[in-house]
Amino acid sequence: MYKVMLVDDERVILEGISQVVDWAAAGTELVDTARNGIEALDKIGHSRPDIIITDISMPGLDGLGLIEKASEAYPGLRFIMLSGYKEFEYARRAMQYGVKHYLLKPCNENQIHDALSELLQEHQDAQVKEHVAGEMKQRLQRVLPHVKEQFLLEFMTNRTYGPVDLEYYQELFDLKLEANQIRLLLFRISDEHDYSHLFAIKNIASDLLPHVLLSTTIEGKLLILLEDAADPAHLRERIEEVRAAFTRLYKLQVTAALSEADHMVQSRRLYREALQCLNHRFFIGEGKLITKNDVAIAGECEGVHAEQDAEQLCQLIKSGSTEEAGAEVDRLFERLSGQQLDIEVTRSYVVQLYSAMIHVCPPEEATEFTQRMAELPHMDTLSELKTFVANSAANLTSGYYKNYISRQSSAVEKMMDIVDKHYGEADLSLNGVAHQMLYMNPDYLGKIFKKVTGENFSNYLNRLRIERACEHIRRSGDVKVFELAELFGFGGNSQYFSQVFKKWTGMTPTEYRRSGI
Repeated sequence: MYKVMLVDDERVILEGISQVVDWAAAGTELVDTARNGIEALDKIGHSRPDIIITDISMPGLDGLGLIEKASEAYPGLRFIMLSGYKEFEYARRAMQYGVKHYLLKPCNENQIHDALSELLQEHQDAQVKEHVAGEMKQRLQRVLPHVKEQFLLEFMTNRTYGPVDLEYYQELFDLKLEANQIRLLLFRISDEHDYSHLFAIKNIASDLLPHVLLSTTIEGKLLILLEDAADPAHLRERIEEVRAAFTRLYKLQVTAALSEADHMVQSRRLYREALQCLNHRFFIGEGKLITKNDVAIAGECEGVHAEQDAEQLCQLIKSGSTEEAGAEVDRLFERLSGQQLDIEVTRSYVVQLYSAMIHVCPPEEATEFTQRMAELPHMDTLSELKTFVANSAANLTSGYYKNYISRQSSAVEKMMDIVDKHYGEADLSLNGVAHQMLYMNPDYLGKIFKKVTGENFSNYLNRLRIERACEHIRRSGDVKVFELAELFGFGGNSQYFSQVFKKWTGMTPTEYRRSGI
């Protein structure tokens, strides 16, 4: 039921209308009456009517005055006017306050009933419209974030969007996109992740960054539109806080790229600038904030000779020197980092290095080594490429080293076998072993012999001869020194034999025999 207040200064009319109108049939209830506008204003606060039926001409405060003051104090009130005047001026003034129902006295109960019914229908229609508008507003509020994201995405990627679209959307979003300068901020998670992680960065950024206007996801990255701050250094500090907070919470590395400041109409250029900054992580690594100041101009290709560099690296790999091969990889990649060539040029150079390494790979490992080349295009930083090449070079070099050591050990074993068989010959020497028996360079043999055994060839030979002489003394007992010198390769030179014997045992041959060792 809607509540009605009746206001008229004539008692007969006030009582007559009160009694003859079937208020309930009109969906209403008469809750109060008043004799003038002043009395009505006093009673409205207590009775809280929805509708006021009022005469125009009343002492003190007339109907128009009542409508004006009541409308101001209670905006939801609706009015029906009663008057004996036919002047249009009253109706015109009443219409200013939304009054549409104007009944001339005398009027009957049917006219009042119809006016009430129309007024209630209007009220109900207004409520329906308000409800529908409220639901639409709620729906808009739910979809508005998605609309904002889509707008920013389209504005960055769709060239058909222009100033007219910008003007429309900034009015829709209640944002000042044209008036102030903006910056674009890109976030990229380097490790394996899902959409929820980008959403987490967005929430963290919304809390920590000043003046966030819009955001969207684009090609697996988070793009944030910021109103340019007065203090760029403070903004960079806040961005670092966002990165640190995300890494702390999710244990994932995130790289950020910040554009320079400009107006929204230049946003596509700013987006390309932010992408260039983000791509610079190829040279400086993931997990940093990169700005235009960090990006050097790409260098020329001077000094980069892939074929020559690859040949040099492969020579060091085949030498078996892990240290030298590793140093060469460091040198090559340090040069690449300093020159900062086009990323694809750099990647092509690395592919050529690896291709050359395939040719020096052992046949049994060639297939696996070749298949690993497919990993190169998926590496996003120069550091990753360097690690890949360095590990591959180290593995190859280690294999060559083991093969080299194996060959050396085999040669030394042959030398030791020869010495074991011919140690009693006085003319046995390193040159003799090298030229007459192994047909190898004596200097090289001497080096590998010492490398494998830890002592030079002549020491090894003399030590073996004295050891065998000691064994002979222990077995034979009383043996002449000159005979020992003859038997164990000293050509009968007993004095020299005694000197060498004492050097190795600390005793002369005679003292050794008497000691009974």
